[in-house]
Amino acid sequence: VKVKIPFGNKYLDAIFSLPEKKSTYGVILTHGAGGDMNFPHLVSLAAYLASHGVLCLRFTCKGLNIAYRTKAFKTVVEYLKLSGDYKLSGIFLAGRSMGSRAAASLIRQISQEDDDDSFIQGLVCLSYPLHQPRLQSKLRDEDLLFIRCPVLFVSGSADEMCEKQLLEGVASKMKASKKIHWIDKANHGMVVKGRTTNEVMEEINAQVFSWLRETIESKY
Repeated sequence: VKVKIPFGNKYLDAIFSLPEKKSTYGVILTHGAGGDMNFPHLVSLAAYLASHGVLCLRFTCKGLNIAYRTKAFKTVVEYLKLSGDYKLSGIFLAGRSMGSRAAASLIRQISQEDDDDSFIQGLVCLSYPLHQPRLQSKLRDEDLLFIRCPVLFVSGSADEMCEKQLLEGVASKMKASKKIHWIDKANHGMVVKGRTTNEVMEEINAQVFSWLRETIESKY
C-alpha cells in the first residue's frame, strides 16, 4: 500500500508491506545515503517480514544531513503511532547504512527527551557505517552508547566502513542488549564473491526476523 506522509511542506513517499493477518508489531525501514526505499535489499526484507506476519513500512528520505534524516524518521514513527488503520503494540526502527545512523540518532533523542517511549522496541542496523573508509580514528558511535533498547547489527566482515574489531569494541561498551551477525566476506554493500544477492539476502532476512521474534518473546 503506497502512502504519502506529510513532512513539513512536502511529503515522504512510503510503502506498507502488510501481512495476511493483522500484525501486532511493525518495522520502519529506510535506505542509506544513496538510493531510496526501492533499494533491492529493503524490498526483499520488507517482503520477507510481511510474509512472516510482521508489518513493514519503508520510506524514502533523500538528503545527506543526518539531522534532517532523523527528523524525517521521527515523522514516520509518529505517523504510524497515530495511524488508526494499524494499531500496533510496538515498532522496531531499521535502516541500511546512513538510515541506521538516523534510526540510532532518533532513539537516542527520544530517550533523552525522557519520553518513556516503550512504543520503540528495538533497532536493526544493516551495514552500520561506523567510520568513513580508512578513517577508523573517527567513530560514529555516540548515539549507540546511549541507546537502551535491544540492538541487532548485521554487517559484512569485510565492510570498509565498519571494521570488525571496532564494532565489537563499541558493542562491548553499549548499555543495551545487542547482537552482531557477521556476513562472511561481505563488503558495505553486502556483496560477497561467489554468492548471489538472493543467497545473501536470505541469510540477512532470516537473521533479522529471528532476532525480532526473540526480542518480542523475551518481553513476555
